[in-house]
Amino acid sequence: MTTPEEYSEFPHFTHSVPANIDGVRLDKHLGDFLKNEVVSREKIKKLIKDGFVTINEKKCTKPNTKVFSGMKISVTIPEVQNELIPEEGDINILHRDDDLIVINKEAGLTVHPCPSCPEGTLVHRLAHSIPEITKMEGFRPGIVHRIDKDTSGLLIVALNEKTRLALSEAFAARTISKEYLAIVHGTPPESGEIKEPVGRDPKMKIRMAVVPNAKEAHSAYRTLYSDPKGKFSLVAIKIFTGRTHQIRVHMSHIGYPLWGDTLYGGGVKEDSPLAPFASRQMLHAWKLNFEHPTTKEQMSFTCQPPQDFIALIERLTLAVQRVALTGMPGCGKSVVLSALAEKGIATWSADAVVHKLYENGADGWYVLRGRFGSEVSPDDGPVNRKALFARMQEKKSNRNEVEQLVHPLILHDLMLFWQEHAADPFAVAEIPLLHESHWDREVDIVAGIRCSKDSRQNRLQEIRGWNDDLIATMDSWQWAEDDKMKACHIILENNGSLEELNNAVDKFIEAIMRVRAKKLQQTVEAITTLWSE
Repeated sequence: MTTPEEYSEFPHFTHSVPANIDGVRLDKHLGDFLKNEVVSREKIKKLIKDGFVTINEKKCTKPNTKVFSGMKISVTIPEVQNELIPEEGDINILHRDDDLIVINKEAGLTVHPCPSCPEGTLVHRLAHSIPEITKMEGFRPGIVHRIDKDTSGLLIVALNEKTRLALSEAFAARTISKEYLAIVHGTPPESGEIKEPVGRDPKMKIRMAVVPNAKEAHSAYRTLYSDPKGKFSLVAIKIFTGRTHQIRVHMSHIGYPLWGDTLYGGGVKEDSPLAPFASRQMLHAWKLNFEHPTTKEQMSFTCQPPQDFIALIERLTLAVQRVALTGMPGCGKSVVLSALAEKGIATWSADAVVHKLYENGADGWYVLRGRFGSEVSPDDGPVNRKALFARMQEKKSNRNEVEQLVHPLILHDLMLFWQEHAADPFAVAEIPLLHESHWDREVDIVAGIRCSKDSRQNRLQEIRGWNDDLIATMDSWQWAEDDKMKACHIILENNGSLEELNNAVDKFIEAIMRVRAKKLQQTVEAITTLWSE
């Protein structure tokens, strides 16, 4: 380490204080005197404290010493001796000239050394790839701004002290524009501004928070895309101040924390299927605009987010594909549902749920007893379906009442089924009255089962024991078959053998997966287009 007594070979400046100087601080005066030597105010203070400055040939170590006209001041500037140990590592350099570089920092890489991360930083890699930065002083040479370790994206690094000071001044003056991309929970408004002060969280020192009377912080966001189911949104956020964790704190404060941000409420549980896709806060420095400090050219950079952004969006978009089977009575819906279940597909049946609801003491039993009494819901047994059916045939209003009482219970069970299988590629629900009850809005794909009228009537008569009048009544309570099939996305024909039906079910599964893949591709392409423009 160089000492003041060993600095004879270093640059040495001596001058007499001019007549117009009267009681100015020593560090400020030297800053003006050495402005052409590109020496920062902080470095001047350090030179004074380390004994590299004399006044009238006497060492002065106090930066706030007052200087007056006629004093003889000498200052020596020793060469920088940077103790950084260069380390090999990839750096994605997007632009380089004699004064600065612009890089795309990977997530997981700390920008500069600190007590908790003394090695393995971007600065260590820069010292290896661009040795000239080590001529600058300190353990963060060339760094004029930073982004969090787990934030990816654009970063400017100065290659000399003059550029570093100029860029630092530009950041302080807020003339450098920075915009970020974030994947947040929920659906924020179309746009908004957040002007809330950010400071150290008084309850948890490792966090920042919106704290009264802390440093001002200003962010503005615009929502580029929101998932229709409200799981996530892609948001562009511009910051006008550079407080620690500013974006993370501000977005969490207004109720839309970043996905993967465990510190500010956006993390996921370790055992969640989403955990591998949200292992960091999903924040990326997207756009950067500034004036080149030497050429005065307007510099503009856009950097698309890394693959983990796309992977999380894909995973969040891959909600269970809700498929409904519908058709006329006797068309074979239950047979198709059983075939799907045998192939490992999650299935649900409205008729099976009705059977449970009609058991003695079940919810359906209670609501029907309250309306029609013990004739329909007897004390010692399940709902009397014949008595109920007779009431429903008496007049249309009775049938409407039964549907209004029972359908909400069935729909609730269906919603639980979708939730239970949210992580499945798709799940299938058999819903005979899908269109009649207007439940088509609760599904993504509608599959119709169709067979010939003769086959259908034979099944109803031979298997269920229905007569012609009952078949006609049940058909009259539903849409006409042609209308039902026109409202379906996929139709399965059930006029052949069981083997042919199984083949049709296999093709049906393939068709569902194609629809799912196409929908995912369209969504991801639409989102990636937003950050490519």
